Amino acid sequence: MIATSPEAALQAYYALHSKIYDATRWSFLFGRERILHRIAAINSPKRILEVGCGTGRNLLSLRRRFPLAEITGVDLSSDMLQVAQQKVRSVTLLQQSYDKPVSGDFDLVLCSYALTMFNPGWDTAIRAAALDLREGGLMSVVDFSHSQSGMFRRWMSVNHVRMESHLWPLLRSEFTALVDSRHAAYTGLWHYGMFIGQKKQS
Repeated sequence: MIATSPEAALQAYYALHSKIYDATRWSFLFGRERILHRIAAINSPKRILEVGCGTGRNLLSLRRRFPLAEITGVDLSSDMLQVAQQKVRSVTLLQQSYDKPVSGDFDLVLCSYALTMFNPGWDTAIRAAALDLREGGLMSVVDFSHSQSGMFRRWMSVNHVRMESHLWPLLRSEFTALVDSRHAAYTGLWHYGMFIGQKKQS
């Protein structure tokens, strides 16, 4: 049997799911518009990076909310980026893993249901985001948090998602929290989290 790297497994997963992603994920990727609303209430970023931008659903929402912003999306999957390219035009799209900073001068880094799929690499991505933000810039995350159901956690792991509340302590360590909350989905079958933090002064 040939060993498959985590990145190769994710690319294969999204080669299939890119075709059905937008039609299926609305039913459980909660909080995506809400976190953008919270961001807009804090400031109006001029340079935005979305990590794990996928099919571009959030890029389109970001463009509508911040029409003058320079927006960059990065994703590992070429199949997902092909869908994004057709959906939203005036953005820069990069196909790569997010294991190092892109430019170091963003006002906002958004991670929407991406970090829990970076296994390994979620901690490296959080630290890369801290380096990618200018002084006072915002790190914003909406993602799966945890579930008390072992069966549900195992099913999510088949879909490359880790649900162990592991993101939030490191986010609080790297950034000054402005929003840090958990929310129940489907009467508590699982919880998702929202985090907005400001880059700490060096």
